[in-house]
Amino acid sequence: MLTVNAYAATAATDPLAPATIDRRDVGPHDVLIEIKYAGICHSDIHTVRGEWGPASYPLVPGHEIAGIVAEVGSAVTKHAVGERVGVGCMVDSCRECDNCRKGEEQYCIPGNILTYAGIGRDGQVTQGGYSTHIVVTEDFVVKIPEGIPLDAAAPLLCAGITTYSPLRHWGAGPGRHVAVVGLGGLGHMAVKIAHAMGAEVTVLSQSLKKQDDGLRLGADHYYATSDPETFRALAGTFDLIVNTVSAAVDLNAFVSLLALDGALVNVGAPPEPMAINAFSLILRRRSFAGSNIGGIRETQEMLDFCAEHGIGSEIELIGADQINEAWERVLASDVRYRFVIDTATLTPAQA
Repeated sequence: MLTVNAYAATAATDPLAPATIDRRDVGPHDVLIEIKYAGICHSDIHTVRGEWGPASYPLVPGHEIAGIVAEVGSAVTKHAVGERVGVGCMVDSCRECDNCRKGEEQYCIPGNILTYAGIGRDGQVTQGGYSTHIVVTEDFVVKIPEGIPLDAAAPLLCAGITTYSPLRHWGAGPGRHVAVVGLGGLGHMAVKIAHAMGAEVTVLSQSLKKQDDGLRLGADHYYATSDPETFRALAGTFDLIVNTVSAAVDLNAFVSLLALDGALVNVGAPPEPMAINAFSLILRRRSFAGSNIGGIRETQEMLDFCAEHGIGSEIELIGADQINEAWERVLASDVRYRFVIDTATLTPAQA
């Protein structure tokens, strides 16, 4: 066992605090990663605070992990010591179901093993990236190309793949009109990626306060959804709308913006149900869908795409002692656009 420094939640409502956790011994097919940077995702907050179901404590969140391979198991063939690597939202799956065999491990039928708050093959609760090291089976570790700085790469392991996957699946590209709802951690990545894919990109945000940023990041147009005129002017416009907001929105209003055969795809995951009028879908053969991260193969594809197009996340680098403040700022939408923890600042828990 390797004992490492971490930052952990001890209860749903308490601040996170320094902790130590044990990582398993490196097995034949395992990779030990020295974590350099860990992104803060809104999912971390939802999970720790029990908004997506009961959590087990202490819990170390974090599934946007970028680091360097420190050790490999005797049978590892995919990675080598010194390699720049990443780990995203899952660290294993059954590998045998139809979806896993198709490279869609995120849709593993028995259920994949989450990077944190999951149950590993050893029966223990998995602990995430707010820590200095992690041990992961080689098949769930991806290579981070040299063209992306490690700190800006960390959020790509969730925010990047969460938006890349639906954009690719629903055919974002030249001649396609794509809208992104919300310009936050997910939304800003969706804008960058959709623009690089060649789509005409529109941001639909509650206000115009981030308009300059949106246009700088690659949007062609920017509208405020608080203005009713937006929905009149853009009715029937978009082939694809990616909703990145983790709060309830008026789905019917956004569906009205879809063209014939258009799709509204949710990647934001609000804890409460949302209603949709079936006729708003039926009358123009529109679709309302959801999308989860991406499989390991697609995640590697996304990283290679981002390196080719010079895409990284817009980040604010913080020390471990700023994590709790950062969480509050995430809840207040006060981040442009992703907090990333410098894990070198993780210190041992006080005795």
